[in-house]
Amino acid sequence: MRKTAETLTAAVRQLRKDPNRGFRFLGLDRQERYFSYEALEAEALRRAARLQALGIERGDRIAMVLPEPHEFVLSFLGAAFAGAVPVPIFPQASFRKTEAYLDSLQHIVETSGARWLVCMQRNLELVSKLKQRKLKQVRFFIAPDDLNPTPEDLIGFKEPELTPEDLCFLQFTSGSTSKPKGVMVTHRNVITNARSFLGPDGLNRSDDDIGVSWLPLFHDMGLIGFVLGTLVCDIPVVLFPTELFGRSPRMWLELISKHRATITYAPNFAYQLVTKRLRDRDIAQLDLSSLRVAGCGAEPIRASTLRDFAARLEPAGFRQTAFLPSYGMAESTLAISFHDVAKAITVDNVDAEAMQRGQALPAEPERPALELVSCGVPFPGHELNIVDEDGRELEPRSVGEVVVRGPSVTPGYFENPEASDEVIRDGWLHTGDLGYLAEGQLYICGRLKDLIIIRGANHHPQDIEWAVAEIEGVRRGNVFAFSVMQEGREQLVIAAEANSTEAERLRREIPVCVQREFGLTPDRVCIAPVGSLPKTSSGKAQRRKAKQLFESGRLAQHP
Repeated sequence: MRKTAETLTAAVRQLRKDPNRGFRFLGLDRQERYFSYEALEAEALRRAARLQALGIERGDRIAMVLPEPHEFVLSFLGAAFAGAVPVPIFPQASFRKTEAYLDSLQHIVETSGARWLVCMQRNLELVSKLKQRKLKQVRFFIAPDDLNPTPEDLIGFKEPELTPEDLCFLQFTSGSTSKPKGVMVTHRNVITNARSFLGPDGLNRSDDDIGVSWLPLFHDMGLIGFVLGTLVCDIPVVLFPTELFGRSPRMWLELISKHRATITYAPNFAYQLVTKRLRDRDIAQLDLSSLRVAGCGAEPIRASTLRDFAARLEPAGFRQTAFLPSYGMAESTLAISFHDVAKAITVDNVDAEAMQRGQALPAEPERPALELVSCGVPFPGHELNIVDEDGRELEPRSVGEVVVRGPSVTPGYFENPEASDEVIRDGWLHTGDLGYLAEGQLYICGRLKDLIIIRGANHHPQDIEWAVAEIEGVRRGNVFAFSVMQEGREQLVIAAEANSTEAERLRREIPVCVQREFGLTPDRVCIAPVGSLPKTSSGKAQRRKAKQLFESGRLAQHP
């Protein structure tokens, strides 16, 4: 009987050598590249041999800024087989905000202690500017040219013996609340979490499954969900660049249709974007009947978004029961809880006023209500609780901080014991997310530190942002609500992106909307130029940074 793999490299070694099972990559040039599992392993070992010959040793960190999915995956696996620790970093998506990008790049390279950085010829000019920032110790490798081994490299290669406790990679957090920190992800973390979310208590994988993803590979949902996890559990996948999805969102559904995919995943905004962009003739050319799992996570999940997507794509064979809401974070490798894959989504209608008091009470008919989507239950071998500020466990339907523990939880942040001790206490990971339990199901309300408290009542910024986003002219997904202390009281600020021609009207309509929906009157409404509000590399709102910009008078606004 084959021994169960305990490391990522051992799992790759055990994959079936079937030429019809592997990874299919669509590049930025729109050319397709196919690697069977056997070819993936062979190329990874070739790159590992070259890295070892170049002097890279077990435990060394290698920064990776690779915009092409195939180069990223092959180089990541090559580093893993060499015993090194990959450090995925997001590639610069545009020529805007170059200095801010370099600041982030420098921070990650310095924090991780990486002395090597793998990039491609197309982004070498940008990343090599790190040399001008006193980072001359960093050596740059161009993939694939510099990673091609010589015959001597191959002969001399000795694969290091890895243990489950060895670092598999460093996942730098998206930085939505602070400077990115390096989450330590061990081989045990990866193996345990992958088998949890892809096994019988998660997606319940089968040999017929095929995944399609455009999710960024520097982010945990794309990297673990569609690369590392699928390698551990043997699921062929089709990967294409996030940049191509941004240019043509329908390509996502076209690839699902073409390859008869059964599994895909995306944040809430992507389902909303596709619903808005697709034309009737696009839908007529799609067949989504093969899709059994359409996962949703990484940001607050909106029930109306999922309903709208399902209604729009029903003519293409999409089934609403395919939706699988979930909750997770990098500090728990990836997934924390999954909705039951065999059941339709569960929506909880809670009393809006009671929620302001921290109680998620079922809404009575005709009462103002909030819709919250269940994120399911934790995996076997893992625990989840809701606690108050003193760490005491709360009763069902009481809103508090979500805490989790189990084998998926990180050992901590790389060389940052203070930050590690702040979030991991007595073995419990304090997520910083607000939620509640009802009938055993987890519901997420928002971020603990983003909570808006006006006149003693709690308001979750996402609720206000979603309402404002419905106003014509407001750029959806680009509305921030936050509070500031001025003149001795908390004041509500709404910042929304829109064109300058809409600014005057929106300054009138937004307060009316917020007053009608929440009984609140914004003290300031800022209409910002499109693309100016701060977001993380993975598209999450940086409310705290927006608040800082506002307080310092540096938040861009239309006159």
